[in-house]
Amino acid sequence: MSGFAAACPTMRALVGLDLGEKTIGVAVSDVFCRVATPLETIRRRKFSLDAEHLMQIISNRRIGGIVLGWPRNMDGSEGPRCQSTRAFARNLSRFNDVAGSLPITFWDERLSTVAAEKALLEADTSRRRRAQVIDHVAAGYILQGALDRLQFLKADQEI
Repeated sequence: MSGFAAACPTMRALVGLDLGEKTIGVAVSDVFCRVATPLETIRRRKFSLDAEHLMQIISNRRIGGIVLGWPRNMDGSEGPRCQSTRAFARNLSRFNDVAGSLPITFWDERLSTVAAEKALLEADTSRRRRAQVIDHVAAGYILQGALDRLQFLKADQEI
């Protein structure tokens, strides 16, 4: 994570992605990299269309780095979903010059969807609305975890 922090330009937001088989949850941070905000859910079609949509978000919001949810198994092992996420990162970094220049890191996403579901239930969100927003709310949890770690690393370096 410290290599990612060093590679990210200052005063640029980060984007967090929760990759699913059918959707991609997207969250963005503020330029100070302190707060994650769920943004949208992209319905997956084919990689080039999905990547183009992500590139629009990245350029419109002046994104400086990408945090991908790392879907480890509950026992900590890596399964086929980790391989798929790694392939997505590799393909995204080769998609164009903008994507290739952005640092990418992975953040453990275990239980992020559970936490998002719990928060939405506590907010008395309807079942239909939960289904619409769960993926980008989960992306917000993933990104917030990474942002908290980055703040800790930054504080540790200042000491």
